[in-house]
Order: sequence, then structure tokens, then C-alpha cells
Amino acid sequence: MPHTILVTGGAGFIGSCFVRHVLTEHDVRLINLDKLTYAGNLDSLAPVATNPRHIFVQGDIGDYELVARLLREYRVDAVVNLAAESHVDRSIDGPRPFVQTNVVGTVELLTAVRDYWKSLADEERRHFRLLHVSTDEVYGSLGPTGHFTETSPYEPNSPYAASKAASDHFVRAFEHTYGLPTLTTNCSNNYGPYQFPEKLIPLMILNALEGKPLPVYGDGQNVRDWLYVEDHARALWRVLEAGRPGETYNIGGNSERTNMQVVERICETMDRLRPGLSHAPCRSLITFVSDRPGHDKRYAIDATKITRELGWRPRENFESGLVRTVQWYLDEPEWVRRVMSGSYRRERLGLGQEAASVRRTAESGIP
Repeated sequence: MPHTILVTGGAGFIGSCFVRHVLTEHDVRLINLDKLTYAGNLDSLAPVATNPRHIFVQGDIGDYELVARLLREYRVDAVVNLAAESHVDRSIDGPRPFVQTNVVGTVELLTAVRDYWKSLADEERRHFRLLHVSTDEVYGSLGPTGHFTETSPYEPNSPYAASKAASDHFVRAFEHTYGLPTLTTNCSNNYGPYQFPEKLIPLMILNALEGKPLPVYGDGQNVRDWLYVEDHARALWRVLEAGRPGETYNIGGNSERTNMQVVERICETMDRLRPGLSHAPCRSLITFVSDRPGHDKRYAIDATKITRELGWRPRENFESGLVRTVQWYLDEPEWVRRVMSGSYRRERLGLGQEAASVRRTAESGIP
């Protein structure tokens, strides 16, 4: 079991959940490195802000010298890489930041970790681990049947997915070339408390609460497997604790739903938890909009390997996790207000720069 962990991206949605989980459940010291971009939020770390075992550092995984110093200074014995640009629509509007962080940044991180790992004594080197957290989107799109496994071929279809696929390949290359003991996880769609509101579920919750349109891409029949974020955090710890170096583990929630089913269930849950809304029933707010360019039809994860080898399985089903999620957003208006104080205003993203410019011009009333 590691004693000191460097977590990158630990102020993001999944990262902050992992940080809260580890510091609550395990007696370890955690160095939290986050750049604090639009999706990084120190408010998400409020429950552990005063924990003496939590050390926050603002910085970039692409800063080799900073990463190398943190590894040496704190005698890190495990690294969990959650730092990433992760929003598909933003990658369509501008791919370059995704290449810079997810590819170049990951290579810089790997290089710093490799150099540090090589400097360790033999026993420390044997116990050292680097866990790289990735996505099921690297596998591309499924037809109506079948599931992604750890041996599925990579066929990324969005700039985001392509950048994550490249980072996965570099992790594998560093393991095979230099012997760096790495682990990789590929997860399905996460949801839960503290998620940045441009993602589907929090966007729909907040719009439903305020009586704003609920935009559904295309015909709403795109399918995703949904994973409650706290289940994901438990899985990551289990992989770090007992996973075999060089292996990949898929993490899924066994909760396939079409986007339309997700939005309808959010509406039903909101109607039940907030009776008396003037715009009820919330499903009357559903509005179909043009589809995302290159929108993958279906993702589904086969999590048999992590269950068989490491004994992990999700505790939440989609219905129970969604109730917990909606209730959290209803109970935390101050967190929502603060996270919305940045530039994002729940506008449509992912149209591409030219289309976005046309949309903004049309909305401004300029001919």
C-alpha cells in the first residue's frame, strides 16, 4: 500500500472525488497537483481542505521541473494521473489544448516519473506504481450489441478521444521501453456530485431546476454506460492497491441508458424531489437540437476483469446514484453559484469554431 501519492488533476470532478475518498478511507499523504483550469475547482476539495495529509500545489503536469521536485521532495511512491482536458465538445471547438495537456503533458509527466523511479533503491522501485486514468472513448463506437474489453482495438473518433488514446499509448510505451510499473484504467461515463455543469447530467439538473430548455442531441438514442463517481474512486484505489503492473482494467457501471432515458429520469426525479415547480412536469422542457459532429452511437464497458481479479463492483445502480446526484445539486446552490462564476454559462459547445461564430452572431441579432 502506498504511503505518499502524487495525484494530478485532483481538483477536477473525478480527481477531487478520488482525493476525498482516499483521505477519508486510507492513512496516506496526498500531494495534489492541479492547474485549476475551468474544470478544476478548489471548492470541490473543501471537505479535505484542512486535512494535514493533503498538500495542494497549483501547477501543470507539463512542467517537468515542478513534477520532478514534488516527487523528490515528498518521496512519492505512487502517482495517479487524472489531469486531462476531458470535454468532448470543447475538443471539437479547439483540439490544440487537448494535445498539449493530454499528450505532451502526459509525456512530460511520464519522463519526470521515469527519471525519479530510476533513482530509487531496488525495493522502492519494486513497490512504485503509476496509474493512468483514461476513458472508454478511445475504443470508438459500438453497434447495438457487444461491449468494450481491455483488448478492444483503439478507434478514437473525437479530438478528445484521440488525445487520450495517444496518452494511453505513451504510458504503455514507457512501461515496455523503460520498465516503469504502470497501470491503466478506461472508464465509462461518470456522474455524481461536484461535476462541472457542461456535462449532460448536471446541465440537465440545473436547467430543469430553473425552467430552461433541456437540449438533447439528435434523436436522443445515443447510448452510454453510466458510472457513479464514488464507485469509480473506489475502483481506482483498488487498482492502485492490487493491480498487476502493465495491465489495463476497464471500469464500468453496468448501467447502459440512452441519452433520452437519462434526461427523462432526471425530469422524473426533479419532479419528485422539487414538487410545485411552475414549469412542471420538467419533461416539457426537453428540446431536440442538432447532433454533435461525429457523435459516437454507443459505448458499453465489460468490467469482468476488474471484478474477477480485484473484487471490485459498483455499489450504486443508475437510479440510486441519480437520486443522490440530483439531491446534491439541490442541496448545494452555493457550490453551483461559485462554479458558474467563470466564463461558462451553459451555452452550446462543440459546434466547431466556424459554427460557433455563426451561432453567436445569430443570437446577438447582428445580420
